[in-house]
Amino acid sequence: MQEEIQERLQREELAVAPIAKRAFAMFIDEALLSMLLIVVLWDSFTTAASVEDVINLTNAFVLEFMAIKIVYQTFFVMQYGATLGKIVMKIRVVEVETLSTPGFLSALNRGIFRIISEMFLYLGFLWGTMNPLHQTWHDKTARTLVVNA
Repeated sequence: MQEEIQERLQREELAVAPIAKRAFAMFIDEALLSMLLIVVLWDSFTTAASVEDVINLTNAFVLEFMAIKIVYQTFFVMQYGATLGKIVMKIRVVEVETLSTPGFLSALNRGIFRIISEMFLYLGFLWGTMNPLHQTWHDKTARTLVVNA
């Protein structure tokens, strides 16, 4: 199966995105979303009396933050084939079968399983470093690849 995918990529003159590009794109996305959370909760952060209050406040919004991340990932991958971080790093997500931009269900699946990978100590991302096509858990379940744009 991997040889078949690699042949298809070669025929379309596409290359699998390097881990370093993917990691930096992830860093950009996480920084943007974290800044958004800080802006939204700024008033609460400034009135917090201690570091413990800030931690409790942040923990109170974990589910909302996960939902925002899923919506962000789903929307941008479905609409543009890439999140803002991926756009900056000049990489994009494609479906394995068609090498086209993922549809809604594929993008949603990818967003949900990305959160699951994060919850399990980023093991899904570690899996991608050992996979020849750099497919993480969320890529495997959504049947996607990340390629150079």
